[in-house]
Amino acid sequence: MKKEKNFEPIKESRFPISLFAIYLVVLLWMSGIHTGLIVLMNRMAWNSLVQSIIPMVYWGVVAVALTLFTRRKIRAAYEEPMHKLAQATSRVANGDFSVYVPALHTQDKRDYLDVMIMDFNKMVEELGSIETLKTDFVSNVSHEMKTPIAIIKNYAELLKADHITEEQRQEYAESIEGAAMRLSDLISNILKLNKLENQRIIPEAEAYDVCRQLCECILQFEDAWEEKEIDLETEIEDTAMVEADESLLELVWNNLMSNAVKFTEPGGTITVKQTADDNNVRISVSDTGCGMDHDSIDRIFDKFYQGDTSHSKEGNGLGLALVKRVLELSDGDIQVYSEPGKGSTFLVTLPAAKGSDKVDGGIR
Repeated sequence: MKKEKNFEPIKESRFPISLFAIYLVVLLWMSGIHTGLIVLMNRMAWNSLVQSIIPMVYWGVVAVALTLFTRRKIRAAYEEPMHKLAQATSRVANGDFSVYVPALHTQDKRDYLDVMIMDFNKMVEELGSIETLKTDFVSNVSHEMKTPIAIIKNYAELLKADHITEEQRQEYAESIEGAAMRLSDLISNILKLNKLENQRIIPEAEAYDVCRQLCECILQFEDAWEEKEIDLETEIEDTAMVEADESLLELVWNNLMSNAVKFTEPGGTITVKQTADDNNVRISVSDTGCGMDHDSIDRIFDKFYQGDTSHSKEGNGLGLALVKRVLELSDGDIQVYSEPGKGSTFLVTLPAAKGSDKVDGGIR
């Protein structure tokens, strides 16, 4: 007998044994009545024609009654539920994802048809979620593209003016360049995310030193943190080997460092820590920025979600979605710890390379 995860038994037949017992008892009863009729007709010495017609009529009535009863049971057990399911399927095929088909029985009495209906409802719910995500995605992409395009258009018109200084011309050109870069980054991230989600990018896992990669990534942001007078604290071992796609993980560290610099106020602190054991390598990136509430933490890896709108002009909300997908493909994990006004910590866990020796000491 099949069982679900909650170990509630599922009936394998829509016709219980008791129904067949009823059929057996009724047929035996009808046979007994038939025998009684024969005995009665013989005792009363009815003619042979009557004795032939009465049993035929009797069994005809019995056959019709059993046929109608069986038909009613089949209609209630199969036809009506399947017709409802067919109608619901037709509505879903026409784009209506609000369809819900109620189960036929309660949880403790459900059978395989109830399970099929519940699976159908779950499928429709998932399809509805996908449709909503697709609509939101198109809306968000359109919005994100509209802003830099408007900036480019406006400043291009200003450049046409006859009486602008060379300083203004340079300023307008830099604004156009910045908007073009933002648009380019958006399209690039969309393409990367699409390839990752559709597994068109197959990770080429190999053992490499993640500590070296972390240090190289941190140095790329040196100008940014120095400009904001941010203190950078690191606790990184000399060597820690992981088995992953180095080029993909570079996206992870770049996005985490970029966010840390972006959300840390001038004079704040960014801390990068790395630890390792025989099975895992853990890297945390912490900042002293504005922090997040629970709602933002729950949605931080959603596409285009930007909890702090004051920094929305500095990104497009796809970075952490990329991070999440890369780590899923790398058998890694990411956790977020944050409180409003107390900064945020992103903790990445990656599987250590097999056969690699952990280097003792050597904190950078």
